[in-house]
Amino acid sequence: MALRTLASKKALSFALGGAARPLAASARGVTTVTLPDLSYDFGALEPAISGEIMRLHHQKHHATYVANYNKALEQLDAAVAKSDASAVVQLQGAIKFNGGGHVNHSIFWKNLKPISEGGGEPPHGKLGWAIDEDFGSFEALVKKMNAEGAALQGSGWVWLALDKEAKKLSVETTANQDPLVTKDASLVPLLGIDVWEHAYYLQYKNVRPDYLNNIWKVMNWKYAGEVYENVLA
Repeated sequence: MALRTLASKKALSFALGGAARPLAASARGVTTVTLPDLSYDFGALEPAISGEIMRLHHQKHHATYVANYNKALEQLDAAVAKSDASAVVQLQGAIKFNGGGHVNHSIFWKNLKPISEGGGEPPHGKLGWAIDEDFGSFEALVKKMNAEGAALQGSGWVWLALDKEAKKLSVETTANQDPLVTKDASLVPLLGIDVWEHAYYLQYKNVRPDYLNNIWKVMNWKYAGEVYENVLA
């Protein structure tokens, strides 16, 4: 993720309960983001995910989240400089939605890999053992994630998560572009599946279960395993 710093010139004070409370005593820094490159070509995940879907998903949808997140952060920076508490509050929704869209999609691209490069190979090592222990089998995990992803109303995500405190795996869902951390700060996303229609509709129409069945053919379990081991190291 590429970052640049926007230095603010003023500290923000809010008038709360009739008293001004300074929230920053020195200059702040606000970071903006750039669209990450894919490590594979748009068409490299075919036939599981079409090249057209990948191009639109990355270049249009993710790019829009990045642009809108950066815009909201710059507006926040200006509102903070003016001590405009109302504007700061109003911007929180845009920051959460677009920032979450960027975070979730940045993980999603890493969760995918062409079949020719090992995509779809089942998990091995510590993550594979943990899946067997917590779900009974790899097949049982896939069945559970497919069921919860298919049943999710509207738009959102289905996740394989690691509770870093309990050191247990779980399947979680989040609505819209909410990142997993908003559900529980101890949950670390190992693998996420985007079940927004823009992720599959051009190819699978309204049959979300078909998309869910096929995406496992290009799942990058090596990445998920590395995240799992790094968190527990």
